[in-house]
Amino acid sequence: MQLLAYLLAYPIIWFISILPFRLLYLLSDAVYVIVYYIIGYRKKTVRKNFALALPHLNATERKVLEKKFYHHFCDNFAEMAKALSISQKEIKQRFVFTNFEVVHELEKQGKSIAMLVGHYASYEWLLQMNTNFISHTGYGIYKPMRNKYFDRLVRKIRGRFKAELIGVREVVPTMRQNARTGVKGVYGFITDQSPLKNSAIHWGDFFGMEVPIHVGGEMLSKKLGLNMIFAKIEKVKRGHYSCTFIPVEGNLKEIPNYEISDRFMKMLEAQILEKPEYYLWTHKRFKHRRN
Repeated sequence: MQLLAYLLAYPIIWFISILPFRLLYLLSDAVYVIVYYIIGYRKKTVRKNFALALPHLNATERKVLEKKFYHHFCDNFAEMAKALSISQKEIKQRFVFTNFEVVHELEKQGKSIAMLVGHYASYEWLLQMNTNFISHTGYGIYKPMRNKYFDRLVRKIRGRFKAELIGVREVVPTMRQNARTGVKGVYGFITDQSPLKNSAIHWGDFFGMEVPIHVGGEMLSKKLGLNMIFAKIEKVKRGHYSCTFIPVEGNLKEIPNYEISDRFMKMLEAQILEKPEYYLWTHKRFKHRRN
């Protein structure tokens, strides 16, 4: 069944990937109608998240925001498919780094780097940053898919941009092995996912609610002597994004535990409040809130 599902879906994904962007977004608009009006994909979750995180918006404002979000949501999936065939030249024109010299300076220090990222704007296209490294290898941390054929496809797409994918259970062994063998890496941690309640070691503030926070990137950086940066991704216009890197200054071991992770979540929150339609509201970020 896994192979059958893959064989049925792959031609569609490939066809979407070769569409010119003008047609790609026309298709995305059509899919939006189906996803939003017909299927109503995770509308209850989205509306609950709006009510919890954006109580200052009235019903009319939330309705407008809801539609904007689903338009962006459909665009994101179309752009993920586009990554299967997009050229290096075109993606570099559409996803621009404002200050990659920050990463190059950290590479010169001879340490690996932990990068904290959120589910905002185009976190998938961020992977093309791996083609810009001088001495480091980029590692994308992800949850392997149950369908091994789709998992292989995801690895293929992300591998086009020189990204090494490692499953969540492989992160610590990989980082330790690289530290022993002298391999320098840039490890991308998606920090705004909701960890399992039983495994949470830190609860922090996010939109005025106390929620469990992923702190693996911060704690591993301190333990293994890594540098740290935040990746702030912004949507410039449809199909165009920019990314600014914000380095964490100072000696990490002298910064109180969890402060860096909390700082990143506050930065992400401020960005979401400015343009909330570009955040991934379909995941249950507040399901384990204490208050």
